[in-house]
Amino acid sequence: QVQLVESGGGLVQAGGSLRLSCAASGRTFSRYAMGWFRQALGDGREFVAAISWSGGDTYYANSVKDRFTISRDNAKRTMYLQMNSLKPEDTAVYYCATASTIAIMQTGPFGSWGQGTQVTVSS
Repeated sequence: QVQLVESGGGLVQAGGSLRLSCAASGRTFSRYAMGWFRQALGDGREFVAAISWSGGDTYYANSVKDRFTISRDNAKRTMYLQMNSLKPEDTAVYYCATASTIAIMQTGPFGSWGQGTQVTVSS
């Protein structure tokens, strides 16, 4: 099973940018669709963005569309989330996950999850 480790979170002012990374172990990384999710304190998990195994297909939650960009580098076994024009409501722990196809990335079932990285956006 693929193991995932997120990094790149931190504290940023509203309007700023961050790039999250999700590094994967295991040779099968390129076989999986991948996604980003977030969970704010006291809230449930929220889908953010998904990318197909090849990187050719992506889709986003309406709340982040046109501000966030998901990408992956299969040679480096790493997925990214470029976050621009950050807002205080983007504050959350961000998680990456795998799934067998992009079509089920919002609902699962999921394969692996990372431990999360905290993003805090100050106003």
